[in-house]
Amino acid sequence: MAGRLRHIGVGRTHAGTHVILLVQDLDVRIVNAATGELLRELAIDPARDYHGTGRQPGPAPRKQ
Repeated sequence: MAGRLRHIGVGRTHAGTHVILLVQDLDVRIVNAATGELLRELAIDPARDYHGTGRQPGPAPRKQ
């Protein structure tokens, strides 16, 4: 990993939110800096540069 830039998606809901990244080896936790809420927890895959949220792109499906 050694200094390679990684992109980690947390979702549009959190755009503009100040966050704190807690990183230990390949384990990452993303925490809302104001509330302390855990936004995302993941293990970095060294073979990938982008780690999306896992959701399909586009608007959320409507509830009926």
